[in-house]
Amino acid sequence: MTPAEVAAAARPRVEGEREQEIFDATLDVLAEVGYDRLTMDAVASAARASKATLYRRWDTKASLVLEALLAQKGPIEEAPNTGTLRGDLIASYCGHGGLADERQISMFSSVITALGRDAEFAEGFRTKFIGPKVERSRLLFERAEARGEIRSDIDVDLMGAALAGIVLHRQFILGESPTAESITHAIDEIILPAVLHPSTPKDNS
Repeated sequence: MTPAEVAAAARPRVEGEREQEIFDATLDVLAEVGYDRLTMDAVASAARASKATLYRRWDTKASLVLEALLAQKGPIEEAPNTGTLRGDLIASYCGHGGLADERQISMFSSVITALGRDAEFAEGFRTKFIGPKVERSRLLFERAEARGEIRSDIDVDLMGAALAGIVLHRQFILGESPTAESITHAIDEIILPAVLHPSTPKDNS
């Protein structure tokens, strides 16, 4: 081991409460200035840490922001299983961490420009943050298909993304903040009519 490696190993690790303080500072700066203008200097200042401390653990801005987002997100909850697709969609998209969660929308707004400009961040965000949501949504439609509730010819990947696409379009293009009521309306008027088996009532719950 070289002298530099020995020195690096002797440095205290960033973990526990101190790690969470840095994550909180990262998210505060992200919410204030957005991803594009966030710098390691700004996070270090907000966290009252040295920039060297940050770089010992996170070698890029993308890795720090992604870890902070994943930490505040918490563990992925099990997909709801209410017995109907309508109930599952409402529980999944209108509850904590869903599209009606103001914190989630605010976070997404702060990083959306980075998805087209920072390849490292975009890959990590899509894989680690969006990926589990996609899998959870797919599961809801696959369960509904197994119950005979929706048609067997449905493209579940397309339909799983449709609701989020509708809500985020209205948020970022039309400026309409999502609510549980507006999301439920989209479920009832667009998603369910497109997928339900003809013998299944649209307003099942």
